[in-house]
Amino acid sequence: MFKPAFIAATLALAPQWAWAHAHLQRATPADKAEVAAPSSVTASFSEALEPAFSSLTVLDAAGKPAVAAKSAPAPGDGKTLVLPVAQPLAAGAYTVKWQVLSKDGHKTNGAWTFTVKP
Repeated sequence: MFKPAFIAATLALAPQWAWAHAHLQRATPADKAEVAAPSSVTASFSEALEPAFSSLTVLDAAGKPAVAAKSAPAPGDGKTLVLPVAQPLAAGAYTVKWQVLSKDGHKTNGAWTFTVKP
């Protein structure tokens, strides 16, 4: 039989367990934004990341990779990934796919879209 104190402690900690995953908090270009060709794509997360297992990928409208570079952590910021865009992106729609592993070992992934103006 569980003691009331144990049950109360478990319930108090439950919300913290739910927040243990890295969630996307800010993206540049922003989701559904129409922008000039960006020089980089960035994503900031709610938790510190394991850089070796975290990445951003930009895909064109056909689903093919549009940026050859690899993403890397922003200097001095363990929660932000930066993907440099060396060659200007052509006008059109793009999808940024992200997958991250937070320092506490939880994997999350997702995507957002933006459009480069003609």
